[in-house]
Amino acid sequence: MRLECLHISESSGKGRGVFTIERIDAETIVEIAPVIVMNAEHRRLLDQTPLHDYIFEWGDDRKSCAMALGWVPVYNHAVESNCEYFMDFEEATIFIKTNRIIAAGEELCVNYNGDTGDAKPVWFQA
Repeated sequence: MRLECLHISESSGKGRGVFTIERIDAETIVEIAPVIVMNAEHRRLLDQTPLHDYIFEWGDDRKSCAMALGWVPVYNHAVESNCEYFMDFEEATIFIKTNRIIAAGEELCVNYNGDTGDAKPVWFQA
């Protein structure tokens, strides 16, 4: 499931990103995507490839990883993000939810650290 108002466009200095053509209310789920879950051994292998940048730590022990399908891998990072991602281990899905009103034309971003406002550098900033 993904809102029809979303589209992928170029994001200044970030490559591609997810944008909206319509205003979106706060607390709106904009996408629910299934994931492919992989074990710790597969994660070690993926960490040696460009896919490392697109996988999520998975499971309560965070030893496994998951590749989200849909547009989830295209949402760019922002410390003060306008969306958050949530992992549902039982359903093997990730969903993206707005945390404030998003204006038409605005890019939807998540904080890759998992919490809006968490300014800890992420792997590509280190």
